[in-house]
Amino acid sequence: MKLSIVIVNYNVEHFLEQCLYAVRKAVKDIEAEVFVVDNNSVDGSLRMLREKFPEVQLIANKQNTGFSKANNQAIRLAKGAYILLLNPDTVVEDNTFHKVLNFMDEHPDAGGLGVKMVDGQGKFLPESKRGLPTPLTAFYKIFGLSKLFPRSKRFARYHMGFLDKDKIHEIDVLAGAFMLLRKETLDKTGLLDEDFFMYGEDIDLSYRITLAGYKNYYFPETRIIHYKGESTKKSSVNYVFVFYNAMIIFARKHFSQKRAKTFAFLINIAIYFRASLAIISRFTKQAALPFLDAIMIFFGLILIKKYWGELTIYREGGDYPFELVAVVIPLYVFIWLLSIYLSGGYDKPYKLGRALRGNLAGIIIILVLYALLPESYRFSRVLIFLGAIWVAAVLSFWRIAGYLLKIEGFVFGGHEKKRFLLIGSKEEATRVEAILRSTAIKADFIGIVLTDENIADCNDCLGTMQQVPDIITIYKINEIIFCSKDIAHQTIIDKMTEWNETGINYKIAPEDSLSIIGSNSINTRGDLYTFDIKAIDSVRNRRNKRLFDMITSLLVIILWPFIMFFIPKALNALSNAFKVFFGKFSWIGYCKDGGIQMGKLPSIRNGILCPADVFSTKIRDEELLNRINLLYARDYTILKDFNILSRSFFKIGKGNT
Repeated sequence: MKLSIVIVNYNVEHFLEQCLYAVRKAVKDIEAEVFVVDNNSVDGSLRMLREKFPEVQLIANKQNTGFSKANNQAIRLAKGAYILLLNPDTVVEDNTFHKVLNFMDEHPDAGGLGVKMVDGQGKFLPESKRGLPTPLTAFYKIFGLSKLFPRSKRFARYHMGFLDKDKIHEIDVLAGAFMLLRKETLDKTGLLDEDFFMYGEDIDLSYRITLAGYKNYYFPETRIIHYKGESTKKSSVNYVFVFYNAMIIFARKHFSQKRAKTFAFLINIAIYFRASLAIISRFTKQAALPFLDAIMIFFGLILIKKYWGELTIYREGGDYPFELVAVVIPLYVFIWLLSIYLSGGYDKPYKLGRALRGNLAGIIIILVLYALLPESYRFSRVLIFLGAIWVAAVLSFWRIAGYLLKIEGFVFGGHEKKRFLLIGSKEEATRVEAILRSTAIKADFIGIVLTDENIADCNDCLGTMQQVPDIITIYKINEIIFCSKDIAHQTIIDKMTEWNETGINYKIAPEDSLSIIGSNSINTRGDLYTFDIKAIDSVRNRRNKRLFDMITSLLVIILWPFIMFFIPKALNALSNAFKVFFGKFSWIGYCKDGGIQMGKLPSIRNGILCPADVFSTKIRDEELLNRINLLYARDYTILKDFNILSRSFFKIGKGNT
């Protein structure tokens, strides 16, 4: 056996699928085996593997054992002379394995090899080649000196920016996304250190390879796409703590006690420094717009109060009572912001229409509240209506300004304008177009470009791949989708790199797949388009579903003394209401009777009821129940839950579905 490929997967079904399609092409004419170690995924990965990749040797763990331990499970079973550790959020070129194996065969001193990595936009990833994170190297990286001097041999040691990214070099550290290892080297160094749950294990193993007398090579004559961060879902503070603590483990293991203490000191500074930046960044991204709205609305209401009072009841002097400023206006601001939030006004992309609907809902709530307030807190209704006009002006100002300044997330006119160009054969491009039109993406334009020169049989096609730069300009294309069935992955990467100055976003449609995968930024996780069965998974619908559960369960609890005589199993109904209120269950969940498989559906709380409960007779047909679940997830709105609960209300005492 020449090559054993090991992929550790955790809840990235669509990316794993694309990765394996690329691997399947690349292992042609190579004696190879492929292992996938699944760390207890719940997203349907296992079913996809069994259905589409029967040749893969699957190890299905019952818990998330971590990256190192999972890799070691497969390495112990591997028979190849070379072991490749490959991330699931990668795409290899069709000839990648041939090239790297030839290099390793020709360089017996090579213990490990990494390749040139690009992100989903075709941009070079600097972690393709790294230096050993000594205390000084870590210091320069932590405090930004490596970014200030990206080609300095002193300051840019971490990413070895002084080395030409297009030439072969000896390096200190291989990237864990693609680590080709000689089996005999692993026999000497030992396997991955399982003290590293995630991150740091690649640095540790790379260092042990050099200690064993071998060399690590950076090999840029082949490339891979790495949708950076997708397989780990790294996010902010948690990532900072996990990554830098892994660095401390490495230092204590390999550095002298004095150097390890110095390194640990620097790392602890880095943890709190980076964690603080992450918290500030997250707060800025999530709270900036509501904060700006709140400030503008509050001070606007103060001014409205002042000038309206001076024009009407306080012409001769005086002012509204202090309670208006101290209690009533802050309460109004809170209600408006909450209404805007619940209407989706603070969900990306920021849409003015949703914010204005929230404003309208806020007016209604405030007017109802106004009627219930004590007389001492009831001031002029005109202030409410003038305030609503001011709120609408504030909401419009920030969102239009954000759109005009081209700030990410701000859209105007309903939705972001997507103008797609599909590159592939006519047949495959038509299939991908059907997937696109089935998603929630609103396409303003979808054009097709053929991979060959013969476009005589395609009246609707715009041209060939050689004409793409002109087509981008003429048709104002902002996203290109490559059909990988018809285009070699090295060609895809070539074109992504060639066209990356145009500001185009790229995605890849794997053959026989219902997903279209890509990443629009080095700093974002990979994203995908797939058949739109995920309405229930949107932030807005999840929030509305939870709010519906809380309100209705609270009503059941309050009214239970009156309804207990009419509901079968009334005590169970009360118990269920408490479970729903505290979030253990939802009123409505998927139907699970008959062993339904729901790996393809978004995960939601188990339900007391399910959509099939609206029928008078129990449904046992598995195919029909699957269809009911699919329609519930795809077409979900809060009205569906209301309809199901109202029609099945006398069943709320049943056990959860």
